[in-house]
Amino acid sequence: MVGHGPGADEALLIVRSREGDQDAFRELVERYQGAVYNLAYRMLGGAEEAEDAAQEIFVRVYRQLARYDASRRFSTWVLAIATNHCIDQLRRRRLQLVPLEDVVPWARSREAGPEREALDRESRDEVQALLSRLPEKYRAPLILRYWQDLSCAEIAEILSVPEGTVKTQLHRARKALGRLMEEQGEPQDALSRV
Repeated sequence: MVGHGPGADEALLIVRSREGDQDAFRELVERYQGAVYNLAYRMLGGAEEAEDAAQEIFVRVYRQLARYDASRRFSTWVLAIATNHCIDQLRRRRLQLVPLEDVVPWARSREAGPEREALDRESRDEVQALLSRLPEKYRAPLILRYWQDLSCAEIAEILSVPEGTVKTQLHRARKALGRLMEEQGEPQDALSRV
């Protein structure tokens, strides 16, 4: 994910996709479906919504391929489409927030095995519940930074805002998430798990 523009292999797939080669586009989808699904899952709050959104996002990507600017990284362009789609979805449905009382206390066990897997799944659900309580203007940069591992400059490009705005939003998002965790009785150092 370093540099600008697509690599030679990816550039060829993009050209072939623009020419209607479905196999080439399928390969592009396979490369980015994990990142798009994860972004949609974190922003929208559920597996079913994320699957539906991912499909709609790739339809948009395909329809907009002719407008892709090869001087930009393809991954950044795809994630910008995904982020904008998820924000549109959130605005349409005005996400119902999960009451704090419904969130289970944080899992503290470090045991391996099925119990650990269940606790990890529970912990992921709790993080998702907390994320869903953040305003979308904080949620998107937080997800792009910590789940997609993008730089502030890349996030600024995706969200079409100055890099300083991204840094401010990330700072405020971490503070808000910390307050939510404290309300839940979770210490501030629990943010390291997010």
